[in-house]
Amino acid sequence: MNETLPIIYLSGIVIFLGGLGIFILFQIIKTRRIENRFYKLQKKLQNEKGTAQEYYELGSLYLDKKLYVQAVSLLQKGFKIGEKIEPENKALMHNALGFAYFSQEQLDVAIRHYKDAIKLYPDYVIALNNLANAYERKQMIPQAIETYEESLKYESDNKTAKNRIESLRKRLVKS
Repeated sequence: MNETLPIIYLSGIVIFLGGLGIFILFQIIKTRRIENRFYKLQKKLQNEKGTAQEYYELGSLYLDKKLYVQAVSLLQKGFKIGEKIEPENKALMHNALGFAYFSQEQLDVAIRHYKDAIKLYPDYVIALNNLANAYERKQMIPQAIETYEESLKYESDNKTAKNRIESLRKRLVKS
C-alpha cells in the first residue's frame, strides 16, 4: 500500500505533464502556421497586387494582432481592387473594417461599416451584435436594444444579445 501511492502520484504528474506538453506543441504548430501565412501574404502583397481575399485575410491577421491601422489600410485596398466581390464577402470585409474602427474608438465610422455589412447580408448576426455594441458604446441605448432584438430574429439563442438586452433594459429603467 505504501509503495503504490507514490507510483500513482508520479503517474498522475507524468500524465498531466504529457498532456500539457502535447497541448503546448499543438499551440506552437498553430502559431507557426499563422505566422507563416502572415509572412507569405505580407511578402506577396508588398511585391505584387493581390486579390480581395488575400487583402481580407492579411487584414484579419493584423486585426488578430491588434494592429488596427494596418488592418484598415489592407481592407480598404481589398475594396479598391475592383474585382467582383460577392455580397457575403463584402459584408465580411465591412464588418472587419467596422471592428477595426470600433477598436480605434472611431464609432461613427464603425457604425457606418456595420450598417453596410447588414445591407449586403441582412441576417449577419455578428455584424448586428457589433452594431448594437457600437450603439451601446455611444450611449444610444434604444438603438442598441432594437439592434440586439433584430439579431434575435435571425438567431433566437443568441446569448450575447439576450444578456445585453436584459442589461440595457435595466439601465433604461433606472434612468
